[in-house]
This record gives sequence, C-alpha cells and structure tokens, in this order.
Amino acid sequence: MATSTIKIGVIGAGKIGSHHARILSRMPDVELVGVCDSNLWRAQMVAWRYGSVAYRNYQDLLPQIQAVVVAVPTERHAEIGLSAIQKGIHCLIEKPLAASVEEAKDLLKTSEEKGVMLQVGHVERFNAAVLEAVHHVQEPQFITVERLGPYDPRVASIGVVMDLMIHDLDILLTLVDAEVESLEAVGASLLSNHEDIANVRLRFKSGCIADLTASRISLEKSRKIRIFQKESYLSLDYLNARLKVCRRKNPVIKSLKDVEVLYPKLEKVEPLKLELAHFVDCIRHDRKPWPCAESGFRSLKLALKIIDELKLHELSQGPPSNGKKSKGEGLLTWIR
Repeated sequence: MATSTIKIGVIGAGKIGSHHARILSRMPDVELVGVCDSNLWRAQMVAWRYGSVAYRNYQDLLPQIQAVVVAVPTERHAEIGLSAIQKGIHCLIEKPLAASVEEAKDLLKTSEEKGVMLQVGHVERFNAAVLEAVHHVQEPQFITVERLGPYDPRVASIGVVMDLMIHDLDILLTLVDAEVESLEAVGASLLSNHEDIANVRLRFKSGCIADLTASRISLEKSRKIRIFQKESYLSLDYLNARLKVCRRKNPVIKSLKDVEVLYPKLEKVEPLKLELAHFVDCIRHDRKPWPCAESGFRSLKLALKIIDELKLHELSQGPPSNGKKSKGEGLLTWIR
C-alpha cells in the first residue's frame, strides 16, 4: 500500500479505547475518522479531545474507514470484529481475541477468506524489556511470572485469567518453542463472581516448567517474569521496562566474580504506540502482524483450558447476590 493516509476508527471509548484514540490522532499519515461507543456522551468526550467524530452505532462508522481498533468488552469482540472483517476492514482486536474458541475460529477463518489483516492487542509484546529479552532467551528450563494489581470493577465481568494472565500466556508461548503438555491451576474468588487470583503451573513438552500467578486483589502493582536457562538467568520488569541478564563467565562458579551481570540499554517507548505503529505498518506493507490472529487463538485456548481447570476445583462465586456478607461467605471464599 502506498503511503497515503489510512483512515482508522476506534470502537469502544473506555480507558483502553481512549488511549488508542490519543495515539492514533497524533500518528503521521493516519486519520482518526471516528470514535464509537454505545454511550454517546463518552464517545463525544474522546472524539472532541482528539479531533474526531463521535458515533453511537459502529455500523455507521465502518463504511468510513479502512482499519479499526476494537476495544469493547470481550463478549462483543466477535460480533464487531466479524462485521468489520466482512467489509474488508483491517482489525486490531484487544486481547483476548474472543470470548470462546468457536468465536475466535470464526474471526480467524473470515479474516483469511477476506484477505484482511487481524492483529490481537497483546501490548506486552511491545514492552521494551520483552523486545530485548527475546534475543537472550535460549531453551528456557524454568520460568516464574507474577502479575499483581488492585481490583478494578471495570473488568468484573471476566476473571483474572482472561483479564491479566493472558498477557503472560502470550509471552510464554512466544518464548517457549514447545507445546503445553499439562497444566495445574488453583485460584480464588474474593471480590467478584470470577477468579480474582489464580496460580498456574504449565509443563511444556520441551521439559520447561512455568509458574504463573495473577492477582487483581493486591494493593501494589507488580509485573515480573524470571527466566532460568542453562547458561543464564533473566529478570524482566514489565512495569519499569527493565531487564537484567546474569550469565556465567567461567565453567565453574566459585564466587559472584564468575557471574556477569548485564543491564541492556532499552529505548523506552510507550508499548501501545509501538503496537499501533506495527498495526499501521503491517497494513501499508501487507505484512502479517507479530501478535497475529493465530497466536491470539493459541493464548485464548490455553486461557480457557486454565479456566476449565479452575472450575474442576469448584471455583466459588464470590460475594452473595444480595450484596450481604455472611460468615465464611462472600468476600473471602477459597477454592479447595
């Protein structure tokens, strides 16, 4: 595609959608045509702020654009994504790709049939620390991941696995070149009707083991991944975009002098800005995006398997429906 202006719309004017609109409105050779939300007032606030037009019905926006960012609740990803793809519109759909495997398959199949580019919004792939870490990872043997943060009622309609952990599942499936052989999962419902904290152990066919913890009931944010491999150890901090690489200098480790510690210099660019630049570049040059539909499909399948495992352990349903707390119920109900 020539370097003509690409007309893009944003569907969903919530927190994430407003950030997409902000960045797109400032990108060269991109026109933010419209911002759509079922709450027209919210769409108007974002559209006015970034020099665009507000829409209540996404069907009115689609004929005006060549590409779209879908940043609505997960249960509407397939409906809106399919409608756009069938009109030949390139899509960036926020993670997770869809609410079910069947919906994800429909999105993938239709995008292939229509020759439309479909990118999944796994923004952590564009974190400066992740972009550097991929050059240092070689046959990892053990990986630990923690993604902790405070509760946000905005995402109470889904559990912590689909809300937060899916980011790390995508990164793991990118770093470990092997299929998942088995998994064990346990979690708890504390503040919502879905799991608010979950711990998962994944075993890959390569022999690599990964332990993941995701929580949205923590007072402080922490997003870290540690990778252990034969000759080195990597510590990655998502929040601060930092990477530490420790590797042996000598065959035998007698003291810390035999260990080399590196802090690669990272160019700290806003990951969402890189993600959208990648989206536009793939449209212009007819390239397959790095977080492609297939990778989004794999992450979704794994996330849903984890949720199924949690259900086998009789995941509780959180606070009572009447909003009242009774002894031993509601706020703190653990999976046994």
